[in-house]
Amino acid sequence: MSRMQSLFGRGNAAGNEDEHHWLSVSDLMAGLMMVFLLISIALMRHALQERDRVTQVAEAYQETQVAIYNALMDEFADDLDAWQAKIDSDSLALTFTAPEVLFGRGSAALQPRFENILSDFYPRYLEVLAPFQDAIEETRIEGHTSSVWNNSVSEDQAYFLNMRLSQDRTRSVLRYLYQLPATQSRKQWVKSNTAAVGLSSSQPMPDGSGQEDHEASRRVSFRIQTNAESQIGEILSEVDA
Repeated sequence: MSRMQSLFGRGNAAGNEDEHHWLSVSDLMAGLMMVFLLISIALMRHALQERDRVTQVAEAYQETQVAIYNALMDEFADDLDAWQAKIDSDSLALTFTAPEVLFGRGSAALQPRFENILSDFYPRYLEVLAPFQDAIEETRIEGHTSSVWNNSVSEDQAYFLNMRLSQDRTRSVLRYLYQLPATQSRKQWVKSNTAAVGLSSSQPMPDGSGQEDHEASRRVSFRIQTNAESQIGEILSEVDA
């Protein structure tokens, strides 16, 4: 009997040891699951915080867009018809749309009428932008042409000839603006935040049938880019890091 008890006694001891072993593994797994849960919660919280930051930037961007557009309209609404210009609320582009007023055909020299318009427009434009300078990444003077040149060149040749012409025209505009007396007090900001960009015929204007309107395609735009995109990019780069 004692021999049987001894055997059973050993069996119970082994069972207790196995039970203790499985309880230890169970505790370990529960602990690991708790750690993973805490990590997941922390990551979710961080993701929500980053989402909120992006949302705040997007909301601020929208508010800034509206505020800049309203400021432009308040200042220039009465001049747009006389200048043959328009303001786009989405791109914040003020576009001069009368090609015969801007430049001579195939020339980068400013027409006298366009010089007079720019002399009136640009000092007031800088005044409008002054309260928003911290939110502005760049102002772009964009030159656009039609897709035509003449019948003696190919379509590709016309594109690059018009590219050079549009670039020369935007540089002529910037050079003229840069020497205006009203620009001198803000010259450093203008130099750091203004780009002259020739876009050739890459963004033609369509007519009512969807075909290119050659006259409407010849235009000059002053477009404002806010820094919302770069702010969102910085937030996303922090997340990736």
